[in-house]
Amino acid sequence: MGRPSPPPLSYLPLGEHPLRRVPQLFAGLALYGFSLAVMIRASLGVSPWSVLYEGVTRYTSLSFGTVNAAFGAAVLLLWIPLRQRPRFGTVANIVVLSFSSDLGLALIPAHLDLPARVGLLVGGVLLNGLAGAVYIGARLGPGPRDGLMTGAAAGTGRSIRLIRTLIEITVLTIGWLLGGTVGVGTVLYATAVGPVTQAFLPRFAYRSIAVEGPGGR
Repeated sequence: MGRPSPPPLSYLPLGEHPLRRVPQLFAGLALYGFSLAVMIRASLGVSPWSVLYEGVTRYTSLSFGTVNAAFGAAVLLLWIPLRQRPRFGTVANIVVLSFSSDLGLALIPAHLDLPARVGLLVGGVLLNGLAGAVYIGARLGPGPRDGLMTGAAAGTGRSIRLIRTLIEITVLTIGWLLGGTVGVGTVLYATAVGPVTQAFLPRFAYRSIAVEGPGGR
């Protein structure tokens, strides 16, 4: 038997089945932002972009969520030469991740013992992968960082894997130089979040009944 075809993930207009897709988008983004806070409180290393945001917070009075939103908006400026168009999900990504990550940091205590931190790290990576599948599966537009990756890949003709690697190495290096937390969690995130997201995507990817057949839910 051949491999099952991957779920469709291209953008679909907001007007198609919004009562299912919009709540799914917001739930996924809220969980995604919360998962970032979980991994930060683990203090064992975070995702490359979170390393950058955490590093910036050390030199400003801005919260982690505010820095996240500020960089999200700044990245959108890089979409202009790439001819990328922000969608509803793109704007929602900036706003919801900012609030949900700050809420998570307010709710989860810092300076926990090692077993609790290991549990937070593993749980945070799993939650991040699940949340990514949920919001991506709503098909309401990529987040700023995802759009930068896909736009740069399309504009240069390079693979998404190469472009993503170059972007994440760059932001990780800058964040580390600014004092962001790099550790075993960073490696775990880099190696595990992709497979976790991929495993959940078939369950949450919305299929357009009109275009893609009766597999839509």
